[in-house]
Amino acid sequence: MHDLLTAAEYAAIAKSMSYPSNAFVDGAFRPAASGKTFKTTNPATGEVLTEIAACDATDVDHAVAKAKEAFEDGRWHLRSPGERKEVLLKFARLLERNRHELAVLESLDSGKPIREVQTIDVPDTIHTIRWHAELIDKIYDNTAPVGAQALTLVVREPIGVVSLVLPWNFPLLMLAWKIGPALAAGCSVVVKPAQETTLTALRVAELAHEAGVPAGVFNVVTGSGKDVGEPLGMHMDVSMVSFTGSTATGRRFLRYAADSNLKRVVLECGGKNPAVVMNDVEDLDLVAEQVVNGAFWNMGENCSATSRLIVHADVKDELMKRVGAYMREWRMGDPLDPENRVGSLVSKAHFEKVKSFLDDVQTEKLSLIFGGDTQKGIFVEPTVVDGVGRDSRLFQEEIFGPVLSVTTFTSLSEAIALANDTVYGLTASVYTGSLRNAIKLSREIRAGVVTVNCFGEGDATTPFGGYKESGFGGRDKSIWAHDQYTELKTIWIDVSDRSVDETVR
Repeated sequence: MHDLLTAAEYAAIAKSMSYPSNAFVDGAFRPAASGKTFKTTNPATGEVLTEIAACDATDVDHAVAKAKEAFEDGRWHLRSPGERKEVLLKFARLLERNRHELAVLESLDSGKPIREVQTIDVPDTIHTIRWHAELIDKIYDNTAPVGAQALTLVVREPIGVVSLVLPWNFPLLMLAWKIGPALAAGCSVVVKPAQETTLTALRVAELAHEAGVPAGVFNVVTGSGKDVGEPLGMHMDVSMVSFTGSTATGRRFLRYAADSNLKRVVLECGGKNPAVVMNDVEDLDLVAEQVVNGAFWNMGENCSATSRLIVHADVKDELMKRVGAYMREWRMGDPLDPENRVGSLVSKAHFEKVKSFLDDVQTEKLSLIFGGDTQKGIFVEPTVVDGVGRDSRLFQEEIFGPVLSVTTFTSLSEAIALANDTVYGLTASVYTGSLRNAIKLSREIRAGVVTVNCFGEGDATTPFGGYKESGFGGRDKSIWAHDQYTELKTIWIDVSDRSVDETVR
């Protein structure tokens, strides 16, 4: 599945491609009720790819009504676990069959390098759907130890209609992280993709329907946060929202829930993640490679990007030399060329936000070690900034761009304090040759995922989510993700002699 094509082959796919342009509701593509559309562009070139239905509350009401109807008549959740599993496995096969098309769609719509989409995002999307499909008939309900006078069942039931609100940085993969457990649990879903990156969600919904997911079970409503996201958050027939995106927008979904039906809200929000490098590391080349990957993968447009390098003063200079060497491998250019590892940022507005942090380098008189070029469209060269103090905006705020700040320390306690000096707590990376230091740092850094001597997010088996303002309410990935799409029910059955005697009388 990691079969990369040539730049010419990807360009040919792009040239021949037809783009989905309407919302997908009740098993079919439908324009917005208002007839309005919005333009979606290729951020790397500025070219308009197509115009997409600009939905509003009317379209949300229709999609939720169809999802509720599908849920209440049981066309999906009342199927046997084995039947639902087979449908989702067929869905995964269709995704695999169309993997090159999906990769090109994703790259064109988001500016992501085709190399990463083809080798990471698309395979992981397919694997995620397969993993959750296989789990369907392997999760057991329970009985409680209440004694011989009663039988108590503790069972999971699908929560109902769920709204899945996606970010623009990993449109395919975040979609899979949410629809995998939601559909496996038997829910009906209404997906709201980011307005900047809508195309792959529409194509995936079409493939799901082709695989046998019934009409009304998987819907995609396209449009802005104000016109689609807010009505979904406020909707009285939506039982749950799973949201990935900014902390500010996550707060709004909590308010929507409080002002409507107290729907369940699961948030995976921002991060300002540290990479802590001790002076006892055994392989500085490995550290440099992993730090560069963690900072610049997906142009730093990644909530788990390790954007803060917190490095012991004893090894800092040598590490910086090796970081510079590995950065030479991160060529920037046309996202459809598989030789390039750095594509464009997602939009002009986001480019201006990232550029404002680079302006702070001069304002704060910091040291620009590598990169910093922003002259080519909305591309930002991978950048390393040294001498960043804990009061700097570069240390405290999520940049969501290819900018790595460097801060030094001299003691373990200082490293822990620096790592935790953030309102976020999503991920962290620890680099050390000491088992004791690895355990102490992993336990004392307040983050939902901590990796040791590597950068990563685990795999499909491991839960992903954060502490503090990085979110709460549940986790993406793993068996734990299934629980958040279900309600827990206790069924108490009286089997005492008293109840039998009274029945006989």
